[in-house]
Amino acid sequence: MGPDSYRDLPRLLAITQSGDRVVNVLLSQEETYADIMPVSLMPNKISAFVSIMRGCDNMCSYCIVPFTRGRERSRPISSILEEIRALSDQGIKEITLLGQNVNSYCDQSQSSHAGIQIQSSDDKEIPLAKGFKTLYKPKKGGLRFSVLLDEVSKINPEIRVRFTSPHPKDFPDEVLSLINDRHNICNQLHMPAQAGNSRVLEVMRRGYSREAYLELVEHIRDVIPNVALSSDFIAGFCSETEEEFQDTLSLMEAVRYHYCYVFPYSLREKTPAHRDLQDDVSDEQKADRLVRLAETFRRHALERNLQQVGVRQVVLVEGVSKRSHQHLAARNDFNTKVIFPDVAVPDLRNGTTSFARPGDYVEVMVSGASSQVLHGHALTITSLSASH
Repeated sequence: MGPDSYRDLPRLLAITQSGDRVVNVLLSQEETYADIMPVSLMPNKISAFVSIMRGCDNMCSYCIVPFTRGRERSRPISSILEEIRALSDQGIKEITLLGQNVNSYCDQSQSSHAGIQIQSSDDKEIPLAKGFKTLYKPKKGGLRFSVLLDEVSKINPEIRVRFTSPHPKDFPDEVLSLINDRHNICNQLHMPAQAGNSRVLEVMRRGYSREAYLELVEHIRDVIPNVALSSDFIAGFCSETEEEFQDTLSLMEAVRYHYCYVFPYSLREKTPAHRDLQDDVSDEQKADRLVRLAETFRRHALERNLQQVGVRQVVLVEGVSKRSHQHLAARNDFNTKVIFPDVAVPDLRNGTTSFARPGDYVEVMVSGASSQVLHGHALTITSLSASH
């Protein structure tokens, strides 16, 4: 059975009782799992992932998701907020909103929502970032990602909010301004570029050029000055030449990401690339380009992390460091791991001195850095609200 057929499970099981075999792998155009509340059995859990939508409409030529998860459909906002309130009551300190194209969220389930103001112009198309386009007809009306993000951030000011994975086209100014204004929405954006050459991006059907992407990056940094950017890149996509690959390296040099996820291209059956393109870059070339991508982003990550040395940061403690039981592991606003000694420090919440525990916010002075981790020492235990 497929993931969208769980409601059909009783019928399927009844059929098998008579010895018959049955299959249901159909993708639903409506299923969002809105009434499924996940239950965690993990003790002392401090973070949670909340799915807000299913599927994808972008139809990038290399991607199988639209064919395995179906078209985009968004959970009703009331269902999402109910789940997050329940997680808040459980003591969760960090929420990550999940979706294959998370920032194209659009709840069109009902015309009115209790306690949420809907603008009278809600029949307008969802705006795209400047210079971006889509293969599908833009949605009209409904509650969009900026509204959801706003409502989620107001549930509990002590819960940090992240989201992934977005598409660069869906970053209107409403979302960017909200991230900059709300202390509990992390200043960390994932901006999957996939390539740095405009022709390759067109073959990938990404809906933007190199120039449009760089213009968006500049605009984001104007609106959110202290933002950390990460990205995805594919090495050796169909017909990519060495000269075009150099454009990807130069784009990385221009943006200087805090982190990147890099992959060699792997042909997937049933994708547009499988049908229309030729996987003509050799495995040796892909491996070589992958190494150069990794070397480039790690150099930039080290530069970015070294800039944090001497800076005070509020981090969320996750637990004991895997490498030393005398140290704690935490993550900062940029989602970078921070390691510091487990010692008693002043607790500003109650005026005592105590040891930090998972779920505590700690102000840390950063004293060292590698390309992946920051090191420092704890100053105080604090709250997210008090630190802003």
